[in-house]
Amino acid sequence: MRDVRLGIDVGGTFTDLVALVDGRVVTAKVPSTPRDQAEGVLRALAAAGLDPGRVAAFAHGTTVATNALLERRGARTAMVTTAGFRDVLEIGRQQRPALYDLAAARPPVLVPRELRFTVAERTGPDGVLRPLDGDSLDGAVASVRDAGVEAVAVCLLFSFLHPEHERRVGKALREATGGRVAVSLSCEVLPEFREYERFSTTVSNAYLTPLLAAYLARLADEAGRQGLPAPLVMQSSGGVIEAGRAAGNAASCVLSGPAGGVVGAAWAAGLSGHGDLLTFDMGGTSTDVAPVVGGQVQTTTEAVVAGVPIKLPMVDVHSVSAGGGSVAWVDEGGALRVGPRSAGADPGPAAYGQGGEDATVTDANLWLGYLPDGAELGGEVVLSRERAELALARVGARLGQEVQAVALGVVRVANAEMVRALRLISVERGLDPREFTLVAFGGAGPLHACALAEEMGVGRVLVPRASGVLSALGLAISDLRRDYVAAVLGRLDELDPAALSDVWGELERQARHELGADSGQPVLTRRADLRYRGQSFELTVDGEPGAAGTDRGVDLARLAERFGAAHQRRYGYRMDDETVELVNLRLVAAVPVGKPELAAEPPRGGRRAVRRHVNLDGRWLDVDVLAREELGEGDRLEGPAVVEFAEATLLLRPGWRALVDHAGTMALERGGVG
Repeated sequence: MRDVRLGIDVGGTFTDLVALVDGRVVTAKVPSTPRDQAEGVLRALAAAGLDPGRVAAFAHGTTVATNALLERRGARTAMVTTAGFRDVLEIGRQQRPALYDLAAARPPVLVPRELRFTVAERTGPDGVLRPLDGDSLDGAVASVRDAGVEAVAVCLLFSFLHPEHERRVGKALREATGGRVAVSLSCEVLPEFREYERFSTTVSNAYLTPLLAAYLARLADEAGRQGLPAPLVMQSSGGVIEAGRAAGNAASCVLSGPAGGVVGAAWAAGLSGHGDLLTFDMGGTSTDVAPVVGGQVQTTTEAVVAGVPIKLPMVDVHSVSAGGGSVAWVDEGGALRVGPRSAGADPGPAAYGQGGEDATVTDANLWLGYLPDGAELGGEVVLSRERAELALARVGARLGQEVQAVALGVVRVANAEMVRALRLISVERGLDPREFTLVAFGGAGPLHACALAEEMGVGRVLVPRASGVLSALGLAISDLRRDYVAAVLGRLDELDPAALSDVWGELERQARHELGADSGQPVLTRRADLRYRGQSFELTVDGEPGAAGTDRGVDLARLAERFGAAHQRRYGYRMDDETVELVNLRLVAAVPVGKPELAAEPPRGGRRAVRRHVNLDGRWLDVDVLAREELGEGDRLEGPAVVEFAEATLLLRPGWRALVDHAGTMALERGGVG
């Protein structure tokens, strides 16, 4: 009987597996295989010892698309656009991250100018202004065919309203290349206004599709040979889709792994009765933070990944290069820096003994006693405090400092970077972090959680039982999801409520048709993008829950009120006397999956603490070290202490206390604050 849900998340350093088996959570962690991520997936399966014949669903989070963007190693891609708009990608928005840096380097565009071709045509808001010229179309198709590209993006003006010309160009390209070239149409990838963002998103989709499609085909073949079902792929929006659909919509998967972590954190915290969260996922390569409000994962369409705007719905995650493998170095001014370069999985931190010589955050945590000398990570890596000390001493020689000062400095610098990230997704979103609970996960998250909470004024921290593999858990319990959008630009007080309801209704019919009866009854959520007239940005609010075609139509006054409240929360003010404009109607279609009720497992034995020498804020102390499996529901701890999970380690700082709750989560409170 196939009754097991499986989630496998590929990170920069480790590949994590979670399987939900008979109400239990089975986990495994193995080193990632950057050269072929599928190999790491198979290793994780072997380490878990699962029966493939029992797996009903296999959800996968991958960094293939993300890494290809970061490293600029996607497919050779061409672009076809309206004559006169060949350089939109390079002109962009003229935004300068460093306003006074006269030598600032912009990320290279994904399509070089010699691979950007044009066709003579023009449409406007009201329809065709100039018919598509056949000769120019033939010339563009011939140029693409002769360029030897693997993918092509078609981005014509106003195709989000009038896609006829764009579809003709796409059809001609597919026929001329015999299906050997991946063709992405902007009217299908992102049917929204704003040329630059639409062009950029479509080009990134074309650029990534051949690479992701090849990887998923390889993974599906291997999964089939193992007796597993075809993989579902986590999207950036926080839901999974079929591998075949993901292969053609690669741009929607660039935050695949981080999205799984936020979903898992929201679910685990919800079981413990917490809905307002700041999620904190610290892995080996980076740290990802995100807000969860009222139990709902927050999404955005304003993401920029590796310098490329991608205007698709994504979990509102902010990433910084501060992970366990982030390298410590000294800049030209003699200051200690940490990251953005990471030691990754190969060769890894110096303590791994796999050829790496750079000091990292992991080396600092090991030397300070937070991690045990000789500990095994992923079943294949053994930590060495001696090697960590040698690497830290080399950094200290440049700084003129002892190893202890360097190790404490590395941790403080990494913490400062992560605090900045947490402030960005809380204070800068109009959220008071003191009213939120920090959910710490990832292999290194619980080590740094108490220190970050103290800095942010947060009095509550949750560390779920599966915190070291929580992204994989999020994959295993994720719903099947699809997102739809329709461009409707106009003043809210001049729009027809019934017509808007019909637009939403058409999106709902499309969702039901594409999901099919076999998927189950989808939960449909209507949303709308609104702004004050004259603004160049929008806020997304919930729409009307009613069915399409009702006599009443959409309640426009309620939409305007929701927008005003959202604007007040985000920016601190609202302008009720200003005209509100509707920009897009959105629909989220989700097919829920069954989720188990996690319960605290009974302890495996008496609480047997050992003592370890640990440095806290420059003082060496002997603190209790306990194994997480020896703690059961209701057990309490007082800091300082160290709790060793199967895939992570918790550092409970002085002044903190911990309780194992009914869901198996360790709930931490800071004395006098929680």
